[in-house]
Amino acid sequence: MLIRLAASARNGWRQLTSMRTALMLLFLLALAAIPGSVLPQRSVSIEEVNAYFVERPDLAPVLDRLGGFDVYGSPWFSAIYLLLFVSLVGCVVPRLRDHLRSLRRAPVDAPRRLSRLPQHADQLAYSAPPAAAAEALRAGLRSRRWRAVVRGADAGPVTVSAEKGYLKETGNLLMHFAMLAVLVGVALGATLGWHGNTLVVAGPDHRFCNVLQQYDEFGLGTRAGAGSLPPFCFTLTDFDAEFTEGGQPTAFLAHGEVSEGGGDPRPVEFTVNSPLRLDGASVYLLGNGYAPVLRYTDRFGETQTSTTPFLPSDPQGTAQGVATFPDANVDPAGGGERDPSLQVAFQGLYLPTAPAEGPLVGSVHPEERAPTLFLQAFRGDLGIDSGTPQSVLELNQAQLDSGELAPVGEAVFLAPGETMTLADETTVEFVGTQRWVTISVRHDPGQPVALVGIGLLLAGLVGSLVGRRRRVWFRVTADPATPGHSLVEAAGLPRSDYSGFATEFSHLLAALPLTPIPDSELQPAGRST
Repeated sequence: MLIRLAASARNGWRQLTSMRTALMLLFLLALAAIPGSVLPQRSVSIEEVNAYFVERPDLAPVLDRLGGFDVYGSPWFSAIYLLLFVSLVGCVVPRLRDHLRSLRRAPVDAPRRLSRLPQHADQLAYSAPPAAAAEALRAGLRSRRWRAVVRGADAGPVTVSAEKGYLKETGNLLMHFAMLAVLVGVALGATLGWHGNTLVVAGPDHRFCNVLQQYDEFGLGTRAGAGSLPPFCFTLTDFDAEFTEGGQPTAFLAHGEVSEGGGDPRPVEFTVNSPLRLDGASVYLLGNGYAPVLRYTDRFGETQTSTTPFLPSDPQGTAQGVATFPDANVDPAGGGERDPSLQVAFQGLYLPTAPAEGPLVGSVHPEERAPTLFLQAFRGDLGIDSGTPQSVLELNQAQLDSGELAPVGEAVFLAPGETMTLADETTVEFVGTQRWVTISVRHDPGQPVALVGIGLLLAGLVGSLVGRRRRVWFRVTADPATPGHSLVEAAGLPRSDYSGFATEFSHLLAALPLTPIPDSELQPAGRST
């Protein structure tokens, strides 16, 4: 029974570590990654996953049980990943051992009948005894990067064996090790890495510090926690954007200040293709836009200022958003208690460059050349106290439908510095705008390992395509007709498909110190085959 189990285990191991199984697992891993690209993932955006449950209430729970919303952390994906890793290790280690043995082993001795090999020549002579001729041939081969060895004695034939083309197998092994490095790098990133995205408005009042609570969305590796985030704070001071006359972006540059570990702030700059490198994190620039600044004065003369990012809705910079004042119209004589029915909000459409003529429905250029804010006021219960998440783009539709939140007056267009007066004599002033950027903060300890693996993969691919294993042999015997001279027979054999070996063999013979024997001096037994 034990013998049968051992034989089954041995056969299973052989199947798992075969190249065919490794290729099948690699293909299966690629197929398994497709759902992670099609379905929303919790590690990327929990909001999209929740929206998927709302849109497809019947299908979403089934996909969730199968791990569809956490594909790369699911047991079945991890199983394929680990099996591929084990298969590659079991495939590479024996081949590496055999390859090292081949490199240390001397080239095999010449076959008895060289004339049967694909490339053959025997009309060659050398003006030295066999031993000296063989050493000269060996030196000529080694100068051309052939591994060569001499066998035989002065009394009999002397053979020279040479071999070349181990780069092909080296390249194949290098590609396999590169794949292992990529797998290790990806595993390190998924285990110890983390990432987060957030929107940062310019100004010291909107400083971002690297804590989970300040991220709009984030994802942590299986072994990463809140303590893994390096301590730093970032303040956006300015943002430069350049556009063509047609509105196409040409350059983005974010200016800011960073303080790491509680130290003094230092100025920094970063662009889309040149992220900000910090100790333990990299900050990438993803998007940008404008945040209108509104100053609202309520019926009791209290003033509040709101800087609200408006999100772009087209490439020309047209953006929309909602500015809320939930603590407005609080009577100081009433103990500061908030009346939900007197809350105020403004839903707006911002145009960085309003058209000179025609309907003001969209910006004509993303730069602020003629900034205009289309503003509609609302008063009533905003629904904030209910605990329901609020959209940054529009007001609570349930509150609007119930009539608890209603528009006030007509919508107006405001330029920077202009003021709108509502029916209750409260006012709102469009002060101007601030720039905002969306940044992605990431830490991936496996990225250097994966990059090294990709570099090794390319190097191994080149070696595998360029290298061609081949062997040549020379049999040197004393020339009975001319004492002190030698007759040389040569042959060659490619170990793989190599159509140019015949040309290389001819060039090799021409480069070595060999002299072709004229046909008139050949003995009948010395005719070329």
